[in-house]
Amino acid sequence: MGKRKHNQIFVTLLCAVMAAIALPVTANADIGPKESVRIQFENMGDALCYGTLLSERESTGPASVWDGREENARTYEEYPYSNYLVREVWEAFVNYKDPDGYYFLQEGWTVSETKEIAWTYYPPSSFKILLYYPETETFVSSGIYERYAFDTYYTVDMEGVNIGSAEYNEDLSTNERIDVCRSYNSRQEMLSLAARIALTIVIEMIVAVLFGFRKKKQLLILAIINFITQIILNLLLNIINYKSGPLAFTVFYALLEIVVFAVEAGLYCKFLKKVSEKQKNWYYVTYSFVANSVSFGAGFFLAKILPGIF
Repeated sequence: MGKRKHNQIFVTLLCAVMAAIALPVTANADIGPKESVRIQFENMGDALCYGTLLSERESTGPASVWDGREENARTYEEYPYSNYLVREVWEAFVNYKDPDGYYFLQEGWTVSETKEIAWTYYPPSSFKILLYYPETETFVSSGIYERYAFDTYYTVDMEGVNIGSAEYNEDLSTNERIDVCRSYNSRQEMLSLAARIALTIVIEMIVAVLFGFRKKKQLLILAIINFITQIILNLLLNIINYKSGPLAFTVFYALLEIVVFAVEAGLYCKFLKKVSEKQKNWYYVTYSFVANSVSFGAGFFLAKILPGIF
């Protein structure tokens, strides 16, 4: 492949990256993987049950309390998404009065089917678990809990919960009726880590081919360098997420991505150049920038489709 061909590919990819950066984004656009809260329910009966997380704040990300205007009612009838509730159930949650002042943000799950509440996009930091049994018009609530890690896991044991005794009334939520314990899923996090690394390497290999790096030695060098940098990057981010929370993650994520770009660019100039056609150093630096930008952008997209991985 000639130098002119290389330059055309570079210009095309660079323009695509610049265009993606320049395009206007919504107020909910964000950077990197998203926090999540997952509540697993054990020993839950077969009775139809819906669940939600009540929030200390009136909004988090795109989720917010209903402002009383019909056009802002987020029900399944208007928005047929998996985490929106049918009108009747939505109204029950809207009318629920929490004595601690926690808010229903119009997100809900059919927990009797999934045995899980999985809030994977901007979950509340401080929350209460609230369950609703429509057949008996019964609510069951928890105490106040916090996100303790970037991906927070809790388990609720429903054995012994007397649903029939918890009739809906003003004093309902003053009694904690379900016990909740932390259950961080290390195995799932390791699988997600491996999947993120593999997908990132695949994406960057595709960009490498477009840049003309198609020889076995070239691809081997690229794979080894990406494998090492991605392991270090993701392990550090996972530790930061768990120990220091989302604010530290956001800061370090941006800084570490710059470091990865710089390190990879330097390694490409040193090792990739030896098994490639004679190119200026800027070509390898450009590849590193474009490859990392594309994988970074792909992470945003995949975070919406595969929230459990990204």
